[in-house]
Amino acid sequence: MDWIYILDPNKDTMDGEPSDKETLRRLAHQRPELDLWLSRRNRMSRGDRLWFFFSAPESAVAAVAEVEGAPYEDPDDPDFSYRVEVILLPEATDALYRNPVGREDLQLGQVRSVQKVKAQALPVLRERAGL
Repeated sequence: MDWIYILDPNKDTMDGEPSDKETLRRLAHQRPELDLWLSRRNRMSRGDRLWFFFSAPESAVAAVAEVEGAPYEDPDDPDFSYRVEVILLPEATDALYRNPVGREDLQLGQVRSVQKVKAQALPVLRERAGL
């Protein structure tokens, strides 16, 4: 299964750093393991892909990770009660960084924090990521 994970670089952070495409690209090479918040349990499984959609300054997917395991509960965080561990894919993230997939190619309607990738958007995501 493939998922879109929405990041707003103006308000979201990654370990205290801006959640922009430059930060995720650097992390893909230096510290690719991420532990991400989820507002609800999604039916993610090991091997699923998580495509990072940056809402600003350009609305586009410019990074990708592989899910390491099913989401798990985090009782210590009332705002984001679930977490999921992923590993950023460096080469695919580099390819997407150079040639991001825009909102029009994704056919996104209302943007939620995490949603399934539409089947018709998957070929362009895979092609641009070199997967």
